[in-house]
Amino acid sequence: MFRFKCTCCDEWHEGMPGYSADAPLYFYSIPADERERRCALDADTCIVDDEHYFARGCLEIPVHGASEPFIWGVWVSLSQSSFATFKSSLDLATRAHLGSFFGWLSAELPLYPRTENLRTRLHLRDGIRPYIELEPTDHPLAVEQRNGMSVDRVAEIYAYCEHGQGSA
Repeated sequence: MFRFKCTCCDEWHEGMPGYSADAPLYFYSIPADERERRCALDADTCIVDDEHYFARGCLEIPVHGASEPFIWGVWVSLSQSSFATFKSSLDLATRAHLGSFFGWLSAELPLYPRTENLRTRLHLRDGIRPYIELEPTDHPLAVEQRNGMSVDRVAEIYAYCEHGQGSA
């Protein structure tokens, strides 16, 4: 069982934490009183103004010494045609063979330099949410996705997300 000590409360926690956004970042730029009219949001997809298309996926980061990754649940923007393929695949038992799609990250993740609009590939997977792969740049999030993160880094993210503070 994965365990880590929180850098804020100094308690030991079990299980890999993970954090996700309920909607793409762009959704929150729409005034709250206009969202119902302008946005179609469900657990896996979001369409804004019938011209901006988003899909939800998992940005997985290996954790050194752990068997499971840390997961950021994020949204990426897709072209209309990629979104149509993605949407039509949601009810298919097998969909990984349908390929991957270019997208832009629609999320600002804490404890990283600006993450909105990082280049991504959304990879369909059978039976679970898509895998989001960042373009291999020198952005710290992309580096962590390639090289992994330490247990201490997991604890730092947990402290920030659960207690609103961190050491970064």
